[in-house]
Amino acid sequence: MKIILLFLIALALQAKLIDYDIKPEGMKSKRFMNIKILDSMELRFDDYDDIEVNELSALAYKKPKLYALSNRGYLYMFNLKIKKNKVSRLTLKKAFELKKKSGKRLKKKYRDAEGMVLVDNELYISFERKPRVDVFNLNGKKLRKYKIAKELSCVGNYQTKNKALESIAYSKKYGIITAAELPLIGSDNSLHVVYAKDKKYKFFASSSLTAMEFIDEDRVLTLERSFNQLTRQRVIVLKEVDLSKVKDGVCHSKVLAMLNSSKGWRLDNFEGLTKVGKNKFLMVSDDNRGFFQKTLLVLFKIYP
Repeated sequence: MKIILLFLIALALQAKLIDYDIKPEGMKSKRFMNIKILDSMELRFDDYDDIEVNELSALAYKKPKLYALSNRGYLYMFNLKIKKNKVSRLTLKKAFELKKKSGKRLKKKYRDAEGMVLVDNELYISFERKPRVDVFNLNGKKLRKYKIAKELSCVGNYQTKNKALESIAYSKKYGIITAAELPLIGSDNSLHVVYAKDKKYKFFASSSLTAMEFIDEDRVLTLERSFNQLTRQRVIVLKEVDLSKVKDGVCHSKVLAMLNSSKGWRLDNFEGLTKVGKNKFLMVSDDNRGFFQKTLLVLFKIYP
């Protein structure tokens, strides 16, 4: 595989930001349902044949740094500049392999990193195939394990090994929360279950849960996606879930937006989500290193 990462060295590679309007053709308003698309673009690094930036599955932001995670076990650190609700610059500064405490690279079967959140200069990363949450420093070196619910540690409890811990988020009130992409085997398939340290929270599922991010103390923005192999239809659902409002064991939730490719939305495999300002978020798509797929970055505002 042609990839040479320059670890711990400043790269300063400027991403190409290619205008890519995800809205249906002819839609003049930037606002749709309870979101407003502020900016959307395709990311390219075609000029740099010594590094690959692709298969981005998660984002974490602390101004001006944007951390992006590849599900092949690579961590990228960007400088992000947002000006007048536009992404004006995205510069790749450093790239790292995720490593064990010993400093050796994670073995292939342990690299399927899918979710990430930044807490006090440490990255909590959730994994599929070998489901777990590990804590890393900002250079991608593992610091320690994070204890998760027993049922989440067994890959046999998931619908497939590739439907494990796709999303993770953090708030001071709830601590680390994580969730499987699909409900566990034997559970109610109509409900996603969010696991906090000592409690579970349920909300009605629309499709596969790929990312979560706190809006405020109690409310979580969730990203759900579906893809029909036969029709090639993609649907993205952005939902607000209030962990403090529970009725009959289920949290109050509402759909903020449903983006449907059959309605003209130009979508891809969105998996990563991070907050960049009050009610403002970035989401990114995993291109699966596919010729017909793109790495899309979308800046949007929600109206919860």
